[in-house]
Amino acid sequence: LIMGALNQRAIKQMEEGLIQLIDELLDHMENLETVDIIGDFAARIPIEVIGNLLDVPRNERQPLRGWSLAILSALEPAPKSPVLQAGNEAVVAFMGYLKLLVADRRRSPGDPAVDVLTRLIDGEKDGEKLTEAELLHNCIFLLNAGHETTTNLIGNGLHALIKHRDQLERLVAEPQLADSAVEELLRYESPLQLNNRLTTESMVIGDTTIPAETFLTLGVGAANRDPEQFESPNQLDIGRSPNNHVAFGQGQHACSGMNVARLEGRIAFGRLVRRFPAIDLTGTPEHDPRIRFRGFRHLPVVLN
Repeated sequence: LIMGALNQRAIKQMEEGLIQLIDELLDHMENLETVDIIGDFAARIPIEVIGNLLDVPRNERQPLRGWSLAILSALEPAPKSPVLQAGNEAVVAFMGYLKLLVADRRRSPGDPAVDVLTRLIDGEKDGEKLTEAELLHNCIFLLNAGHETTTNLIGNGLHALIKHRDQLERLVAEPQLADSAVEELLRYESPLQLNNRLTTESMVIGDTTIPAETFLTLGVGAANRDPEQFESPNQLDIGRSPNNHVAFGQGQHACSGMNVARLEGRIAFGRLVRRFPAIDLTGTPEHDPRIRFRGFRHLPVVLN
């Protein structure tokens, strides 16, 4: 249902508004002596995009980022009790808000071609409508899947470009490489480092037999640096081709919002480096200590 709502028509309709949003953020940043690329730019883009997809009123979007961070932190391996408690509290708060939002949307439906929430309410899977719990869980999934990964894509990607100045200058000189650059930055610094799967049948990997119904943790970041799949895997090359990375998963597990993330990345990187080609790091970046997600909590830069 989500994949159907995020079709090419919906993606195309998002582009103009996304360009306007990013340009407004860049206008604001231009007047700052020091910019935190995470707080001032990267984290604000997906929140607005997801808010638009669910048609959340603008004056009600402020809690979304905090809820997402708390929920995702609770999904880390072996989280401590306070982290789990904060995650559970965020789920309860978000569910409470979503119930009100869903009730309002039932009274006043949007266009199911572009309004994901209306599509989830009206849509069917295998001839049955989603239960209320399934509906709310899909909304939480949409927030979490779309927010943190896109924030990390933009933050990690810009940090990598600044550290590899030749590639930043190449993107400025060859803006047509924006799509290719997004794919390479997804590969080089994968926003999601670990993912989970459950085996449906017994399988053999190398010398190890894995029984059916085994819970696996996959190293996405390691797969995207596999020397058997990528020539010079530790080298950043924004023109890399082929680039069959697995940052979005593949097959039936492919990320439902991958085309939205690609659009966000293409416009964000393209317009940022064109407007501020001399952007550089300042101070000390603060890495996010989490294992599953790779990114920065703060990434201070000067625009020069």
